[in-house]
Amino acid sequence: MGNDAADAGPGATGRPAGGLITLIAASIRREREGAGLSLTELARRAGIAKSTLSQLESGTGNPSVETLWALSAALAVPFSRLVDPPRAQVRVVRRGEGPVTRSERADYAAALLASCPPHARRDIYRIDARPGEARTSEPHLPGTTEHVVLGTGRALAGPSEEPVELGPGDYVAYPGDAPHVFEALAPDTTAVIVMEHT
Repeated sequence: MGNDAADAGPGATGRPAGGLITLIAASIRREREGAGLSLTELARRAGIAKSTLSQLESGTGNPSVETLWALSAALAVPFSRLVDPPRAQVRVVRRGEGPVTRSERADYAAALLASCPPHARRDIYRIDARPGEARTSEPHLPGTTEHVVLGTGRALAGPSEEPVELGPGDYVAYPGDAPHVFEALAPDTTAVIVMEHT
């Protein structure tokens, strides 16, 4: 994907690099204006401060994965619409590249590998996580299903009330439109998550 992919990854501090922040700022503004929402109204719907949203749109904020999920839900758009750069026809994403967002409460990083193209309804993420606090997700858009294939390590994944323990190569599918969790149980846990939207 060239320099855009490298620019989109996390910087040395683990925060999104400048290229990703610029992309997110433009995406949030585009989606907000397309929905006909003011800064105040979008901030209210997402449950974040107007000043935070203003910083994000100006490219000076540092959005967490939780903030971006709240904004995508408030805008009724898939998460990927806020973080996916324009793509070439052939796209290779090497490990460590791609737009990465991090949790503010868990040692959890999600790298968008492919977003849903027009007339298809799925997004693909690579997850890197370590033991510690679980990554708990609020419900996504109605009709969302998540598919998880564990690559390395061990994890609990699935509905918040009944997550399933997974080992390398294990697969689980569960409703993404209900509260759900991903918790690494071993160091260097990796997974691929496919979010299917109906």
